[in-house]
Amino acid sequence: MKANKKALLFFILPFGLLFAAFYLAPIGYAIKQSLYQVERKGTFGKAQEVFGGLAQYQRVFTDGPFWESIGRVLLFGVVQVPVMLGLALALALLLDSGLVKGRRFFRLAFFVPYAIPGVVAAIMWGFLYSPNLSPFTAVTSAADLLSADLVLWSMANVVTWVYVGYNMLIIYSSLLAIPQEVYEAAKIDGAGALRTAWSIKIPLVMPAIVLTTVFSIIGTLQLLAEPAVFRTFSSAVSSTYTPNLTVYSTSSIPNFNLAAAFSVVLAMATCLLSFAFLKLTQRGGDK
Repeated sequence: MKANKKALLFFILPFGLLFAAFYLAPIGYAIKQSLYQVERKGTFGKAQEVFGGLAQYQRVFTDGPFWESIGRVLLFGVVQVPVMLGLALALALLLDSGLVKGRRFFRLAFFVPYAIPGVVAAIMWGFLYSPNLSPFTAVTSAADLLSADLVLWSMANVVTWVYVGYNMLIIYSSLLAIPQEVYEAAKIDGAGALRTAWSIKIPLVMPAIVLTTVFSIIGTLQLLAEPAVFRTFSSAVSSTYTPNLTVYSTSSIPNFNLAAAFSVVLAMATCLLSFAFLKLTQRGGDK
């Protein structure tokens, strides 16, 4: 029994140390920093960090641009996440259907955009959207894709292009785990390809779809690379366009204490939304 406990500790300890060092410790440090504020004695006095209690959080909850950015990314997620996961599901079902030849090639081709760093992808698409730089001048002259009305959806297109293949692989892996006996039984019952996909495949890969949705919710609230790059292409993207960009801009002032408070509130909002979605899907599954 003692030997089993030692073996268990041997395998868990490395993960526990890394988890504490790179996850719990930064969270604790951010919470600590958010409880302090910088004060000066006089105009040119030396800056001192003093305990401020919840003063930074009061500033966060009364900061209009920050909550506007929260609403902006929520709108982004409500539209972009279903489109992205719908495309990922459709591509996964297509690869699993047997109608496509060269599955290995298409799996790799769909995944390649995810291998491109987000900043590089945003720069590439920024050039394509720019009226003065894009080779598709007929499109960019007809619609200003970097305007205040369209820039959010231009960024949504970039995120969709990057992450469709990633989510497709997760769903496709789940499809490969379905026993062949299930398909054989469906064929005996007279189910066609569409009926099999709708009544068997999609319900059985629903846990993978829920997982990718949670990842997408977290990623939506953490949107940073695309708006940071698009600020160089469009004046419609401000320093507080998304919550993470607000945190980055605030820390660049620098005001690390307020940035930490923004980060803590954003992390709590992300956890609450993810938890609420999981509870909603579990309740729907119980029915």
